Amino acid sequence: MAEELNKVSQGVATPRFSDRPVRSATGLMDKIVVLDFGGQYAHLIANRIRRLGVYSEIKDGDVPVDELRNYKGIILSGGPASVSAPDSVKCDPRLYELGVPVLGICYGHQLTAHTLGGEIDKGHVREYGSAVVKFSERKGIFEGVEESEDAWMSHFDQVVKAPEGFEVIASTQDCPIAGMANYEKNIFTVQFHPEVTHTPCGKLILENFVMLTGAKREWSIDSYIQNITAEIKEKVGSRKVFLLVSGGVDSTVAFLLIAKAIGQENVYGLYVDIGFMRLNETKQVEESLKKVGVSNLHVYDAGDEYFAALEGVYAPEKKREIIGDLFIDIQRKVSEKLNLNPEEWIIAQGTIYPDTIETGGTKHADTIKTHHNRVEKMQKLINEGKVIEPISQLYKDEVRLAGERLGLASEMVWRHPFPGPGLAVRCLCAEKEDYPENVGELEGRISEAVSSSKMASDLKVKILPIRSVGVQGDERTYAHPVCVYGNVNDWNGLGQLSTQLTNQFPEVNRVLLGLSPTDFSVLSTQNSYLTRERISLLQQADKIVMDFIVEAGIDRDIWQFPTVLLPVGVPSKAGLRGGEGESIVLRPVESEEAMTANFYQMEFDKLRELVKRLAGLHGVSGIFYDITNKPPGTIEWE
Repeated sequence: MAEELNKVSQGVATPRFSDRPVRSATGLMDKIVVLDFGGQYAHLIANRIRRLGVYSEIKDGDVPVDELRNYKGIILSGGPASVSAPDSVKCDPRLYELGVPVLGICYGHQLTAHTLGGEIDKGHVREYGSAVVKFSERKGIFEGVEESEDAWMSHFDQVVKAPEGFEVIASTQDCPIAGMANYEKNIFTVQFHPEVTHTPCGKLILENFVMLTGAKREWSIDSYIQNITAEIKEKVGSRKVFLLVSGGVDSTVAFLLIAKAIGQENVYGLYVDIGFMRLNETKQVEESLKKVGVSNLHVYDAGDEYFAALEGVYAPEKKREIIGDLFIDIQRKVSEKLNLNPEEWIIAQGTIYPDTIETGGTKHADTIKTHHNRVEKMQKLINEGKVIEPISQLYKDEVRLAGERLGLASEMVWRHPFPGPGLAVRCLCAEKEDYPENVGELEGRISEAVSSSKMASDLKVKILPIRSVGVQGDERTYAHPVCVYGNVNDWNGLGQLSTQLTNQFPEVNRVLLGLSPTDFSVLSTQNSYLTRERISLLQQADKIVMDFIVEAGIDRDIWQFPTVLLPVGVPSKAGLRGGEGESIVLRPVESEEAMTANFYQMEFDKLRELVKRLAGLHGVSGIFYDITNKPPGTIEWE
């Protein structure tokens, strides 16, 4: 199994890229540390600090205080656990006495209160998504914020009593202590997430914290490129690199960095067509990779192998596991066929940080979904130091910035992200109809909530008989989408309704707007797994969508646009009986780094034209629009 692939890298085990301190012209850089309690945004905090020009590192939340004495500031991340649970991760309480500024975020906010004598309890409602925070005082790290600010929440527990010496600084309608401060000790905590782009004042808050630490601003993407190319050269040594490429910006930037370090003639690319690519994508990938200098490229058609391996498979995580494992087996087979000497080659891939964190890649993080480059076989090789990943510490926005610095063409830098497993994770499978218990009673309660909301009271609701993956409170969810349909053209109101429903009903992690037909009261599910026929239908729908957004001039406004195929039929479609059609979900989002996202509010006249084009596809009986932010819904459905 994994040992067979090890033949490619059986030389001296190569250490993983380290988090060793980066040097500036004057010596070691000043540092701010992020203590990781398993939050999905832990690394994003470090990313934001680096973008403010200060070098940052991540350490486990329970690190001994002696390892924290050389940092200018300490930030405590969010996390999926309840701080009140006996087995939850706790920090060394002595860190609050180090005399450096401390910032607690989400779980870090609650942990600070818990550690210093405050009280934590369950909230009356869950807060996932946007909330309005009101500040009673604006100084310290809150200097310059408005009295009322939008902020991103992802929690259920909350602080109900501040510790002695702390002032309550911020609150929301459902969270009376959304921020607190001990000005004497420079300890600040917030329940919301300032590190995400969906907290507009977050950058200012982090900027104020950095200023408070007095840390020198000496880090940049240019210094990263300089340091990482030096590391690549050191790790690879005299060997050559066998790079797994996809044609996207991530693996392309990885190639450019490796080529910069050791020369492009020493890099061999493997592109595997797994059968789930976009229409005509393999040809386009070959052309784009040749343009950037990938002259040693081997293309392997693995479609038959993948469809055979995935026959009768329905569960999302099982699909991802099979896709990732088979990819490694194919890589091993190709390397043997090419007679690559294992003592002369090392494997590389363009993994970025969201792939790592969503796979539970840090000590205390929950697994949201297993990415193909983080299956067990690959993780074993990584742990043994037999894989290099030059951009594994970067987010998409940083990868793009690095790509620009390395001279990558704009159309490649800004290409929409595409998942490693391709359309396989956008083509949902179902063995049978899957509704929550007491679905009728639940739909009734949701209908009451919709009727009492600010939206039109004549909106109808229908829970879909299928589930998808989400992320709420830093934990994975696998729950149902609910469709709302009726005469509505108010995106802001729909967005507020979506947040309300996913916060109020734990059985629901997505909200969809029903577009076509006009009645979704009856739905049917058909037994469906991954077949060439289903992927062909999805490829056609995806091409219609991607061509349309370019034609409409909105492709750069949208960060990513998954088109999802559901094995759910809408019998009211003319000419189709129950179970004879599938449904399309449109999932355009706005984001920068994929850890948070807003659903894209397409102009309704454009949306009507897109729906018209999709409705002409044979076999499509329903069309939905995903109006769920992340959290609580992941960008991809699986």
